[in-house]
Amino acid sequence: MRILITNDDGINAPGLAVLEEIAAALAGPDGEVWVVAPAFEQSGVAHCISYTRPMMVSRFAERRFALEGSPADCVLAGLHEILPAPPDLVLSGVNKGNNAGENTLYSGTIGAALEAALQGVRAVALSQYLGPENRALDDVFEAARAEGLGLLRALLDHAPWEDGADYRLFYSVNFPPVAAAHVKGVEATRQGFRPGTHFTTEPFRAPNRRRYLWIRGGPQDRACAPGSDVAACLAGCVSVTPMRADLTAQGAVGELAAALRQTRTAAQ
Repeated sequence: MRILITNDDGINAPGLAVLEEIAAALAGPDGEVWVVAPAFEQSGVAHCISYTRPMMVSRFAERRFALEGSPADCVLAGLHEILPAPPDLVLSGVNKGNNAGENTLYSGTIGAALEAALQGVRAVALSQYLGPENRALDDVFEAARAEGLGLLRALLDHAPWEDGADYRLFYSVNFPPVAAAHVKGVEATRQGFRPGTHFTTEPFRAPNRRRYLWIRGGPQDRACAPGSDVAACLAGCVSVTPMRADLTAQGAVGELAAALRQTRTAAQ
């Protein structure tokens, strides 16, 4: 098996090293693991691509490259320039912090998996939820390290993938904010929504008196609806959410069509 891995925390991130270990075990002794990751941290860039500027690519070692671009750029570079043949699987992560709920929409980790799916390749994004129970561990990725390999094997062997679909499925995995020994199981979930949680800005003055803004996130432990990725992780379970790039609100199409017909009739 040939696996391409990337992330949004950068080529030197500890979570990427965790994913390299998982990918090596998954690929097996006859497989290949290729790393194409951002040269610098790219958190929050979502599905951004560097459409208007070139990117420098640096070879760090055999099958290991850094790109001055986004996670989605890394997938494009890996698929179309760096790898000798298409990969069987793209893995993105392991992100330090959750990509559940509304975080999903901002995540470069998710953006890389989404781009792989658009390119017709199976993809999984993996993220490690942080909280009081695991933040002080020697290894904050303990749950991901313990659960990742078995979960990926289960997804590859048994999950639906819709190979050949226009907007094919990919998966977002969030490991719970607990020690590995306290993981309670795995749940199939939907993307949640944390009420009252959103990104905001925080102004500050530099020593030269110029005004700057930081972007700040909201609380990550807010209660969320049952069956959601957030609820599963806060309950100590690994969440697995099937996703696709089609953003159409399917349930609203019929109602919108009726409203447009009514508006056109009234105008006549």
